[in-house]
Amino acid sequence: MSNPSSSWVAQFNPGDRVEIRPRDVGFRGSWYAGTVVHREAKNTNRYVVEYDQLYADESGEKLLQETLDWVQLRPPPPPPEKKVQFKFEDEVEAFYSDGWWEGAIIAEHSGGKFAVFIRGFDEQIVLEEKDLRLPVQWVKGKWEPRFEQVQREKENSNFSKEVMKFTQGMQVEVLTDEDGLKGAWFAATIIEPSGEDKYLIEYKTLRNDDDTEFLREVIRACNIRPCPPEIIVVDGFKVWDAVDSYYNEGWWVGVIAKVLINSNYEVNFIEYDEKTTFNQADLRPHQDWLNGKWVVP
Repeated sequence: MSNPSSSWVAQFNPGDRVEIRPRDVGFRGSWYAGTVVHREAKNTNRYVVEYDQLYADESGEKLLQETLDWVQLRPPPPPPEKKVQFKFEDEVEAFYSDGWWEGAIIAEHSGGKFAVFIRGFDEQIVLEEKDLRLPVQWVKGKWEPRFEQVQREKENSNFSKEVMKFTQGMQVEVLTDEDGLKGAWFAATIIEPSGEDKYLIEYKTLRNDDDTEFLREVIRACNIRPCPPEIIVVDGFKVWDAVDSYYNEGWWVGVIAKVLINSNYEVNFIEYDEKTTFNQADLRPHQDWLNGKWVVP
């Protein structure tokens, strides 16, 4: 990580077309199309935006407007430079319920269709190729195709369609679907397999309702990953760095919003529209587990 000598902040103008990270917990992991209405006030980095397909009430007569931080906005991603050959286990964004949702391809069907596991809904749905796109990141005003290199490696190698198998006693991290904890990774131990592509795990920090023992749950394999390798951060983080923050016994994905003194940082939890201050000791660079490899965005 480089020294945070300068900070880049996105600038938007009224009328700009954008994609929006809704702040409601039920929309975690999604992007929705909308338009910038105006900046909240001069010298601020918050904007009033209006959604294309989300409404202020059940009547559907008035489009929803929200005031959001700049890190929850981005321009619409450009189309891919070449046709994408989607395959089993690809991380994708799927157009579902009027927005683009994070997911993974869990099966290939005939006719150019794919079974996709939508994490925000904990559902499996079948979609056409036109309703899928590879995830990209908008970093410092530029689009970065996070998974392009992985995609090329898959196309040029004998890619295995085997789902990763976990063994008894293996130390892992688990993505839970429990309300209030969605989006966080928690340390756990594999106890035993429990059906097809599912495992009984025991959390290391979460306890049962009686607080008598550590909580055990059956978790889908797609929501389990090995513990990420340690990355030593020498020169500190900078604004816009993607990080995991240790909070409420788990690791939560966020973005550095402000560099403070004494190795402290203000982190924006994008999914929840919340900002919290952390010391560097409670932060780690964000990594994604993709196709059996750790990838740094």
